[in-house]
Amino acid sequence: MDFDLSWVLWGLPIAFVLGWAASRFDIRQLRLENRQAPKAYFRGLNFLLNEQQDQAIDAFIEAVQNDPDTSELHFALGNLFRRRGEYERAVRVHEHLLSRGDLGRADRQRAQHALALDYLKAGLLDRAEEALRKLDGTDFEEQALLALLSIYERSRDWTQASATATKLDAAGFGNFSARLAHYLCEQAAQAPNEQAEQLLRDAMKQAPDAARPGMELAALHRRAGDDAAAYAALSRLAHSAPSSIPLIARPLTETALSCGQREEALETLKTSYELAPSIDVLEGIVALEPDRDNARGWYVQHLAREPSLVAATRWLAAEKLEHEEFHPQVQRALDHAVKPLTRYRCAACGFEAKQHFWQCPGCQAWDSYPARRVEEL
Repeated sequence: MDFDLSWVLWGLPIAFVLGWAASRFDIRQLRLENRQAPKAYFRGLNFLLNEQQDQAIDAFIEAVQNDPDTSELHFALGNLFRRRGEYERAVRVHEHLLSRGDLGRADRQRAQHALALDYLKAGLLDRAEEALRKLDGTDFEEQALLALLSIYERSRDWTQASATATKLDAAGFGNFSARLAHYLCEQAAQAPNEQAEQLLRDAMKQAPDAARPGMELAALHRRAGDDAAAYAALSRLAHSAPSSIPLIARPLTETALSCGQREEALETLKTSYELAPSIDVLEGIVALEPDRDNARGWYVQHLAREPSLVAATRWLAAEKLEHEEFHPQVQRALDHAVKPLTRYRCAACGFEAKQHFWQCPGCQAWDSYPARRVEEL
């Protein structure tokens, strides 16, 4: 049988056309898929910028389905779930990332940190602690240690908090000496007197300029009935941390009166008042001033220097009014009006309280309460 060469001549062009058509179809399909994933991604980003989180999540899920190997989309989706409070879904996304064998070292560390944040936000502190400890020696070490420090503070595990703060301090991530002094004071509050005193003295060495250790040491002496030792501790504190004098004015006054140090304490408070007038220091001066007329005159001097409703109310309390029968009602109204002015206010979050806190009950910040009352801020 003779071979017909014309079939070859016809077959080559046909094969070329079919191959070209097939390649064009594959390219179109690839382009279509590549367009779909970025389109879904950018649509999700647009929803996110417009604070439409539900639509953003749907768009990101679509993008992840079209390209399941894109880690950035998984991170974006996990962060969205966490922001919405859907912590279980966020955990699943980040655990899926960690289970991938092709994930790079940087992305693996990032996924581990994100997983720890999921647990932390969900309040699963044990799991969060375990996840954060795996970040030791990574690029997220500082953030992990700070998160661990927050966990230990919340659980009031002051021993672990001290160890973590010491590690942060040694690594050069900040100065944690004041925080370490607070932890020692917290431990002292739960310890027997002898051990508590040693802990407070260690805190004073840790942060010599901090007011809390000296104040709590003085309070410890007072509870033991040693007012002389309490006065000595407060007197030292007045010189080492002069900004704390408004906080120690009352115990300094009381211990000075009980152990015969009226004149010395009065001079200390007057010196402080001249440098920085304060209602608490003023009250201490009035209590220590031996002459009652001179004592009440301090209120008038303060009013000439500072327009204080608190000082005016204190002065008016001992004055005789023309209609004296109405004095109790007037005084009660004034006392009620000045109550908000005598509170302390957190400089970090604005939380107000009747008493001074070393750690804000609202935002958990340390040393965020100024020593001065709201009226004086």
